[in-house]
Amino acid sequence: MSNKQGRPVQAERTPLKARRVSFAWEDTPLHWVPGDPFTTHTINVLHLLLPAGERWFVHVYRQALPLIRDDRLREDVIGFIGQEATHSQAHDEVLPHLREQGLDPTPYTAQVDWFFEKLLGDRTLPPGRARRWWLLERIALIAAIEHYTAFLGDWVLNAAELDRRGADPTMLDLLRWHGAEEVEHRSVAFDLFVHVDGDYRRRVRTWALAFAALMFLWQRGARFFMAHDPTLVDGKASFRAFHRSGRRGTLPATGALLRSIPRYLSRAYHPSQEGSTAQAVAYLASSPAALAAEKAERDA
Repeated sequence: MSNKQGRPVQAERTPLKARRVSFAWEDTPLHWVPGDPFTTHTINVLHLLLPAGERWFVHVYRQALPLIRDDRLREDVIGFIGQEATHSQAHDEVLPHLREQGLDPTPYTAQVDWFFEKLLGDRTLPPGRARRWWLLERIALIAAIEHYTAFLGDWVLNAAELDRRGADPTMLDLLRWHGAEEVEHRSVAFDLFVHVDGDYRRRVRTWALAFAALMFLWQRGARFFMAHDPTLVDGKASFRAFHRSGRRGTLPATGALLRSIPRYLSRAYHPSQEGSTAQAVAYLASSPAALAAEKAERDA
């Protein structure tokens, strides 16, 4: 089977840097999308999934650095590591705010930690072929997951309906700063996978695992939040509610999510063919948190 991959859009590459952002949450309400707890909590799942997941990305990529034989890719991977570490910290800092509002996510985050640290963590394997196989599997998994983080990043940068409904500006800035960086570095994980392996069968197999795991964990997280929201009586989450919210524009449209699947599985796929680096960079140049981080760095 041919392993030929899609052609990158070279003009889309930009040097990657970690922006040391911080956010103040004391004025963010429990339902930061007014009158819409389901949208609020479906997006809130990011705060539970991403810290553990992105710490895992960083751990795996540090193991992958010795395999990289291209200086520019190595630079991109190091920039990716810095950005992902910052994303993990920023979302982690939302959790105390959720606890103050009566939503303790610990039972759910313990399951997420187990998934990334135990199920997908390091294994006691003999040096050589077996250990390399497990590293390549995880590199391919990250490439598949990054396809969806970039999809979500592109969506939130264009989710004007959240603005129209009065979503909390601090939360929107967190989501759009993060989303913009996901679009900015959307090609790195795939390029690393192609560089160290690129096997199409592995790409398909790990996509299936990543997609199933993300769907399972996300719906489980949304149901957890809705069930434990102290302001709701018998709060529920469902795929039907997700579909309705997608049609309204407050969550990604189901059709757009499904159409992303054949794009990733196409042999002509390359992440740079999706989203807009120019749009991402433009947002990062105007993000209140990113501007504050840049000023703090200059003043340090």
